[in-house]
Amino acid sequence: MKTRCGWAHGQFDEYVKYHDEEWGVPVHDDRVHFEFLILEGAQAGLSWATVLKKREGYRQAFADFDPLKVAAYNEDKIQELLNFPGIIRNKLKVRGAVNNAQRFLEVQQEFGSFDNYIWQFVGGSPIVNQRKNMSEVPATTKESDELSKDLQKRGFKFVGSTVIYAHMQACGLVNDHAVDCFRYKELVQ
Repeated sequence: MKTRCGWAHGQFDEYVKYHDEEWGVPVHDDRVHFEFLILEGAQAGLSWATVLKKREGYRQAFADFDPLKVAAYNEDKIQELLNFPGIIRNKLKVRGAVNNAQRFLEVQQEFGSFDNYIWQFVGGSPIVNQRKNMSEVPATTKESDELSKDLQKRGFKFVGSTVIYAHMQACGLVNDHAVDCFRYKELVQ
């Protein structure tokens, strides 16, 4: 029996698979960064389980997370998405995702990739924490505060520090697996 982080226990299969295969793995693919920006923004005020169950719907609605295509969404497409049951149909979040695609492209143009941009906030390599349990994990950090502030200055929406810390954890900028979790050791190596 594998020891996992407390939040992954007793969850549905996709949730455990997400913990075991994705969460905390360093991401250097801009499309994956864009995916998690959309998903983390959609999560604001909701549970991750809710978003994870709709992930395939988000993949369909947001052109397999292609920021170039999403940036071109017009009002008709936004209205279509607001009627699509495969996603969380929150007007501000849907509009925010389209706005963020446009801002994402600007960051790519300025830095060569979103990956180049985001990894500078952690000095280019993952911050490896040594948490014994999830109660030790903060909602925000100095790094997430700085990244959030910079993203907001650039016009991104739904990128508060808590959302951005979740993004940093998901995309492996931070290793917040509990030290006794089997993934902690795998990711440190």
